[in-house]
Amino acid sequence: MRDFLTVDRVANQIRLRRSTYTGTFFLVEGSSDKTFYKRFVDQLVCELVETSGKPSSKQRAIEILKILEQSNFQGVLAIVDADFDRLETLLYTSPNLLCTDSHDLETMLINSPAFNKVLAEFGSEEKIGKFNRDVRLVLLENGMSVGYLLWISKCEGLNLTFDGITFSKFIDEQMLQIDELKLVQEIKNKSQAYSLKDEDLRQQLNSKKSNNHDPWQICCGHHLVEILSFGLRKVLGSNKAVDVEPNSLERSLRLAYEEIYFRQTQLYLDIRKWESNNQPFRVLRNDT
Repeated sequence: MRDFLTVDRVANQIRLRRSTYTGTFFLVEGSSDKTFYKRFVDQLVCELVETSGKPSSKQRAIEILKILEQSNFQGVLAIVDADFDRLETLLYTSPNLLCTDSHDLETMLINSPAFNKVLAEFGSEEKIGKFNRDVRLVLLENGMSVGYLLWISKCEGLNLTFDGITFSKFIDEQMLQIDELKLVQEIKNKSQAYSLKDEDLRQQLNSKKSNNHDPWQICCGHHLVEILSFGLRKVLGSNKAVDVEPNSLERSLRLAYEEIYFRQTQLYLDIRKWESNNQPFRVLRNDT
């Protein structure tokens, strides 16, 4: 069990570090985010700070940023997952707080040519041809059911558990199609939320789905990778489960993601804008 520092202590450590370090402090949610951004950051002038911990790494990043901003601390930038923020009224906004183009970092990877490279590496050309559907679109269509339930849980304060749900319990392995009733039952069982009625959750789900939200803001990248992992074992490929487990697929997506893809994102433009508004502080390498 990791012993996480309080947000005040992390903020104080950054303040103390300022006496010997004149560069930018760049707050990121976790170790995989740090690994990703490290490739584009000029580490001579920008220091990455992980904010992992409870209640959520994102909340901690925002709280640390708030504490530093209240004392007029210069040269700090936080980048967090958008989650459902673009669909809700934000509690906190700041020019020093940026977020991913889509729901999270993993959806940004999937919505890039890195996805095609990973699919070509682990998929079977013959099986993908027979499947005869856009794999990315199939992932989105199915991921929306899980994403909407996650959003409903957040909006209604249901505290449903999505970590560790078993996707094989509600996905048809030939069509890569989610059975929403089985999905609801799996989440209720995992959450021990037996008092919730299946029909109520499904009605809320259908109500949300009728609003035609942008799937890239609804779908959680980890869920899309779970569905992809499932597909690469049978309908899209012939891999053993251990060879396409979600963590290793996410690692492959990060490795396949090139700098040119990053330069085409809104997030890249937002970081460049932050740099121009906060000179002499810098974040990105000049050749990025």
